[in-house]
Amino acid sequence: MYQINGPAVISFSGGRSSAYMLYQIIQSHGGCLPDDVKVIFCNTGLEHPETLDFVQECASRWGVHITWLEWRDKAVFGAAFEVVSHNSASRDGEPFRALVRKRKYLPNPVTRMCTAELKVKTTERYCKQVLCLKEWTSVVGLRADERYRVARIKARNETGKDAWETVLPMAEANVTKRDVSAFWQRQPFDLGLPNINGSTPEGNCRVCFMKGEKTIMAIIRLDPNSADWWIDTEKEAGATFRSDRPSYAQMKQLSQDQGDFGFEADEGLPCMCTD
Repeated sequence: MYQINGPAVISFSGGRSSAYMLYQIIQSHGGCLPDDVKVIFCNTGLEHPETLDFVQECASRWGVHITWLEWRDKAVFGAAFEVVSHNSASRDGEPFRALVRKRKYLPNPVTRMCTAELKVKTTERYCKQVLCLKEWTSVVGLRADERYRVARIKARNETGKDAWETVLPMAEANVTKRDVSAFWQRQPFDLGLPNINGSTPEGNCRVCFMKGEKTIMAIIRLDPNSADWWIDTEKEAGATFRSDRPSYAQMKQLSQDQGDFGFEADEGLPCMCTD
């Protein structure tokens, strides 16, 4: 399942599941990836610092090169992306904020320009402009227990709209979050974020609007500052990321006024961002 034929790009989110997949692929190739199989991590600037450290540690421990990319406003920067590193990567949501200012509206559950631009299209542009690829295989770390997302990817493949075909080796291998958790319990290092029954509530963009409301408030309750970027962005835009729930400022206030919130009370909506 983990033998990947190039040209291919492994999408590494910086989470436990995609890291599990990356490790299995490396091992399947004898400990070294083929030259035409690349690993890409797209940084939005809103990932938890522990996520950035984890990406760097995976690269170091497993001897694999991971290309770090960030979206850029082409009109300002002269190119639509920049190759960065663990040291130079944005940590205050700069790429995300620049995208919102350029588009002049906030992403929402229906129009998720953040994932589309900051991750999918940024990877596509790098593949075409730097790797000079016309077609390639995209390797994504969706598990077998993420059935809805797996079905969406397979349906997308059928349309033939993209320059790439997405493969899901973990889903094909029937790997679940339980398998991923067991794997990391055996490793000498791990992502330094809470593992709640196989899920990482603080993974990806920490309080992303696609996460469940109670999950977001649980995170904010533990770290009130985690809401500040989102509060400032909503204030600047004069709008909210979602019309069906309180603003981030209101959720921050509620999280401090009310009792404890459980991470598992709601799963949120499926997004292209993976663990």
